[in-house]
Amino acid sequence: MNLYDQQLAELIKNALAEDIGDGDHSTLSSIPRAAKGKAVLKIKEQGILAGISVAEKIFRSMQPDSSFQAYKADGQTMEYGETAFEVEANVHTILQCERLVLNCMQRMSGIASLTRTYVDKLKDYPCKLLDTRKTTPNFRLLEKEAVRIGGGVNHRFGLFDMIMLKDNHIDYCGGIEKAIEKAYEYVQTIKPGLQIEVETRSLEDVKKVLAIGKINRIMLDNFSPELLREAIGIIQGQYETEASGGIDLTNIEAYAATGVDFISCGAVIHQARSLDLSLKALPNNP
Repeated sequence: MNLYDQQLAELIKNALAEDIGDGDHSTLSSIPRAAKGKAVLKIKEQGILAGISVAEKIFRSMQPDSSFQAYKADGQTMEYGETAFEVEANVHTILQCERLVLNCMQRMSGIASLTRTYVDKLKDYPCKLLDTRKTTPNFRLLEKEAVRIGGGVNHRFGLFDMIMLKDNHIDYCGGIEKAIEKAYEYVQTIKPGLQIEVETRSLEDVKKVLAIGKINRIMLDNFSPELLREAIGIIQGQYETEASGGIDLTNIEAYAATGVDFISCGAVIHQARSLDLSLKALPNNP
């Protein structure tokens, strides 16, 4: 089992425990434990589908011998009235997993759909769309997976997998030069191989970073497209470049046209709207 599957299994376990508590009393009081059933996921809104593989894992985490038939795949366009999957399992399994499946898939599909809208804006440019750490606590795993499904690229997952020297690090440290030197020494002595990205807030900052070096990527934060183009001209491909701050669907193409390598946008997650999906029971044959 890889790290993603391990983290997903833990997420599912905790989410089911949160929802079920000491028992699903609605189901326990009305449905025999041995009852079997089928249900289908009905699509009620157009968009990009995400979370099919997660739904299958949710059902099988509770009942490994559940039968799960997917009719659509993650990343496909979905239309109103389509069926995404059919599940056959104990009725208790279906009812106890229903809300978690819908919560995950509705949220993920909303993020994947918004991400695809942003990515489509970049189709004529070489730059890539990145997500950020502006995520829901304990749900980052699936929010970032939804970005990937929508065609975006996952940035660092957390504080542990990359050094990013942002404005507060720089100000607390006493300047951009000191921050870079300390981070570089840390990588060399404690965490070899860890990449370093540094945030710049002006052309003066960019020039300071170029004079020091010892980093992997320069973030250009809250630059206008015109200033960004100037900064990229100064950097001349020596380091990867990332534009961030104030970028949305109305101006993302102007930023992409500057030649920047990456555009990071927290909005693809925190401004995404959950899409409408419904899990419906199939009546038993008489």
